[in-house]
Amino acid sequence: MTKRTIDDVLKELENKSRLSQADKPDESVPNTYDCPRCKDEFGFIERRGDMEVWVACACREWRRAQRLFKSSEITEEFKKLSFENFRTAGKHQSVKDACECAHEYVQAYPDVCGRRRNSIALLGNPGSGKTHLLTAAANDLMRRLHVPVLYFPFVEGFNDLKRDFTLLEDKLNRMKQIEVLFLDDLFKPAGGKPRATEWQIEQTYSIVNYRYLNHKPILLSSELEAEEIVRMDEALGTRLLEMCQDFLVVLKGNSFEINHRLEGMV
Repeated sequence: MTKRTIDDVLKELENKSRLSQADKPDESVPNTYDCPRCKDEFGFIERRGDMEVWVACACREWRRAQRLFKSSEITEEFKKLSFENFRTAGKHQSVKDACECAHEYVQAYPDVCGRRRNSIALLGNPGSGKTHLLTAAANDLMRRLHVPVLYFPFVEGFNDLKRDFTLLEDKLNRMKQIEVLFLDDLFKPAGGKPRATEWQIEQTYSIVNYRYLNHKPILLSSELEAEEIVRMDEALGTRLLEMCQDFLVVLKGNSFEINHRLEGMV
């Protein structure tokens, strides 16, 4: 048997230490995982008693919500809008009613989504928070209930389609099929008059009618009141109002007390 010297022992310990250090992750390399817990494997092995079991990581729900947000076409700025950062203190009563209505709609959604009266409409004064509240509702539906939502601003959306008609069929189909459609600023007035071309009304009617017949919810905002929407197109307007009948608030009042953009101005 070969006798080992002290130098041999020290050299062996040094080699073991070097190997051990090689097994450690390089701390100079940044962590590239979205979820460090499961290392983007969507789950991990966990010991429970004498068994090892595969556990689904909680990040799966977060990833699903992220995919929904990405496909919703809601802007990064609008993704920050919530019920928590919507202020009602000192606001007109109709603003408070609208906030309460949007809250109630999200809570009731699982029960009403398959019915004919499954939608919500916030109508009336510009700057009163209609888009904020409906965006907060949309964000909650995606984040908490994992409901797909598609955002469509009436004026900008149709302008984009007019510039590139190759997008039309795919876009209209998505607006019909998506679980929840957020239709923002319907027939937005210009110079005090509601505006929409015959083509825009025709396309909007085809979308709304499909959703009406198939019990697919709509989040609707408009500066027009119910009667004005019906005057624009009776078949379209009456379908929308029936769908939104249980969750509808008209925001009315003096501009300086209801328009948040004019707060503090005399």
